[in-house]
Amino acid sequence: MLVEIKKAIIEDVKYAAPLFDAYRMFYKQPSNIEAASDFLLERVTNNQSVIFIAFADGNAVGFCQLYPVFSSVGLQRTWLLNDLYVDANVRGQGIAAALLKQAKEFGMETSARWLLLQTGADNVTAQSVYEKNGWKRVEDYFYELGLG
Repeated sequence: MLVEIKKAIIEDVKYAAPLFDAYRMFYKQPSNIEAASDFLLERVTNNQSVIFIAFADGNAVGFCQLYPVFSSVGLQRTWLLNDLYVDANVRGQGIAAALLKQAKEFGMETSARWLLLQTGADNVTAQSVYEKNGWKRVEDYFYELGLG
């Protein structure tokens, strides 16, 4: 399977929205594709987040969303990887790892100090993926990936 990762622009929200809606349902939220689309559109339009979409064989199969954070002490930008989701039908095929790699490369390109994320205590599958990809658990279910 050939996987392509693309940084989303406004026109790509239509591909990310169904994945975002599924991600929210994973976290016990009701499905609302219109609200999911509106939320992502506002983030992208206002440059409030960066979204990467994974495509496999032309279909959107995963995404991650990063929000900018700044370190006053470190005097540098940091990125919060707030959302990561891969369609259940294609899990275990390296798509999450490809998205994490893209997030890392983006962090380095933007001179970020590190990437941060938090995952659910019961999401042991995600915890394993993060750790296999170089992320370090720093406290409870918080992880960081140093970039400098």
